[in-house]
Formats: sequence, structure tokens, C-alpha cells
Amino acid sequence: MSQVYSVAVVVGSLRKESFNRKVARALAELAPSNLKLTIVEIGDLPLYNEDIDVDPPAAYKTFREQVRTSDAVLFVTPEYNRSVPGVLKNAIDVGSRPYGQSAWSGKPGAVISVSPGAVGGFGANHHLRQSLVFLDVPCMQQPEAYIGGAATLFDDNGKLSEKVRPFLQGFIDKYAVWVERHQA
Repeated sequence: MSQVYSVAVVVGSLRKESFNRKVARALAELAPSNLKLTIVEIGDLPLYNEDIDVDPPAAYKTFREQVRTSDAVLFVTPEYNRSVPGVLKNAIDVGSRPYGQSAWSGKPGAVISVSPGAVGGFGANHHLRQSLVFLDVPCMQQPEAYIGGAATLFDDNGKLSEKVRPFLQGFIDKYAVWVERHQA
């Protein structure tokens, strides 16, 4: 049996019916058997503040440990004002501290952006990739994943549209190869 890699999935939207969370769940269902995707919650993280990090709150400790013990990271994000949502940026900051002890470092990653708009979160996707360079997260370059028209991705019962399923399947299959390649 091949090794199973744990993937920390960070969803940049807190909305209950978030399209991004739905896509993250769909990717978990489509994932090949060598990946186990788990959504790591970010909504309860206090805003990063070095002063409170002297004695880190439990939410910081839990989040850092969940990322640190994962084999890889996958970001699923909407776009807010041509960038990532503040809650996602905060999670990145929390995970990267204290300086020199980043939970992200060396974990193979990928970004998929999901938006109701036609551009598919292109700005957020690339802005996030800039941060990942600094964080030492080798980010999968292809296939690029900008998904527009998010409101049409799922039917009223939450079932994934057959139009987007092949793309998501191809994305998660390539990501599985990327994760395995970067474990050696």
C-alpha cells in the first residue's frame, strides 16, 4: 500500500454556505487514495499580535500544530478586493510565527481560487502565491486553478456540476503527484 499524505486544507471564506468550502469538500471526495484532505479551521484565530504570542492562545497552538503535522497544504480562497480575505492572511501570519518557526515551511502546496465572478479569483490566487514564496511553500504551478461562476458549480442539493468535475479531478490528481514528488 502506498503512503497516505495528510493535507491541511485552508479555506479563505468563513461563510456558512461558502462556495470555497464546497469546492474544498468536493476535492476531498475526488482525492486519490494517497491523499487525506482535512479542513483546518481559521475562523477562531485571534488577529496576529506578537504581544499575545509571548504566551500563545490555544487557537494559535492548535492551528500551528495542525499545519505543522500535515504533509502538505492546499489553499481554497475567494477574492476580496483583488487579494486574499483578511482571515486567510491572518492564518498565514499566525502559522508563520514565531519568526524562524514557520509551520508552513517546506510543505508542498497548491492554490485554487473560487469566485462568483468571471475572472475566478485570479488576483487572490497570485497574491497568495507571493506569500507562499516567502513561506518556503513549493507551490504547484500547473494546472492553474481559477474557478469563476461559483454559483453554478453545485445544484440545489449541493451536488457538484458535471461540467467542473473533470477539471477538479485533474487538479487534485496532479496535486497528489506534486505532494508525493516533494516528500523525498
